[in-house]
Amino acid sequence: MANEAMGVLSGRVAVVTGGSRGIGRALAAALRTAGAEVVISGRARDALERTAKAIDVVPVQADAMDRDEAGKPIAEAVARFGGVDILVNNVGGSAGGNPDLFSSDDDRFEANLTLNLTSAYWSTRAAAPSMRARGHGRVVMIGSGASKHAAASPAYTAAKHGLIGLTKQLAVDLARHRITVNCVCPGWTATDLVSFEQLGAAQGVDAATARKRAEAESAQRRILAPEELGAMIVLLASDAGFPITGQVIGVDGGYRL
Repeated sequence: MANEAMGVLSGRVAVVTGGSRGIGRALAAALRTAGAEVVISGRARDALERTAKAIDVVPVQADAMDRDEAGKPIAEAVARFGGVDILVNNVGGSAGGNPDLFSSDDDRFEANLTLNLTSAYWSTRAAAPSMRARGHGRVVMIGSGASKHAAASPAYTAAKHGLIGLTKQLAVDLARHRITVNCVCPGWTATDLVSFEQLGAAQGVDAATARKRAEAESAQRRILAPEELGAMIVLLASDAGFPITGQVIGVDGGYRL
């Protein structure tokens, strides 16, 4: 499969937000292996530079929660490679914790919406003009199990559900420019953002029990590796992916079927 994918994205330029680690790093590596030039962004310079050296991509330090900085990796792709064809809106997570309904910290709720939803709009808005000019574009939102289920905090679940609405509307709005927009939803995935020790502590159980509970939420009874998402992203980014738009695609081992 890996050999078949090599070269299918030759001549294309991709941007992966939050690309220095975890799922973002794996997706950037898959796109690069498929032949694309790749720009990754993130806030931590050291992590960006390590990843850039390891997988041969271009690092851009940028804060996705800042309206102006959200467009920096796209601007770098245009300046260095002449444009952008593929945008993977991968950045997400927790912005200073995930407040519940009884928290008085409304700023944290809004910060989580910005990180997990609004930032994807900002970067897509920055990339769309180049895609339109090139007559080719692929936008992939990275959702989660919380995009389709009540699976996390109110802010995170609302934001990830919002990605689906944003995906569908942008797919309609951008179709006439030959730009596709899709949302890929991982389930439980082994990254450094997933701590079964912390999850177990919140549940009042040990880490092994917390992991078993997570595994039981998927039909395949397992935690996925980040690299397992790569093939789907390459497909959606390729010419073969052109008929696919406005779709919500689970790459999750059968999460909560």
